[in-house]
Amino acid sequence: MTPELYALALAILVQAVQFTLLAVPANRELGTEYTLSPRDEPPADQLSRQTSRAQRALNNHFEGLILFTAAVVLITVSDQSTWFTAICAWVYLTARIAYVPAYIRGWVPARSYIWAAGFAATILMTLAALI
Repeated sequence: MTPELYALALAILVQAVQFTLLAVPANRELGTEYTLSPRDEPPADQLSRQTSRAQRALNNHFEGLILFTAAVVLITVSDQSTWFTAICAWVYLTARIAYVPAYIRGWVPARSYIWAAGFAATILMTLAALI
């Protein structure tokens, strides 16, 4: 397994942990009657600030993981794994792990810098495949 694929596997697990960090408090705050329903209507109660942030951080990871997965597939299928693309993959993973507490705790502007590091790593990995 390439370092990029290994980082991708761990990024998927990070997303699963993020989902749990959201699901547990959301179920407590909204109640299982709502969370088990088809959710045709918005909830009567809103999520707390921290749980809402966890939800937005998870949504952001879904978006970032799509691009990162594409970059990893591109590198892997074209057999272009190098020390540089491996570093990019680990920077992405590290940034995504750091992004969760940064977003939930409202670290401004650090959260944006952390996000930018992960995004830049993904773009650099993609550009490396084109060179």
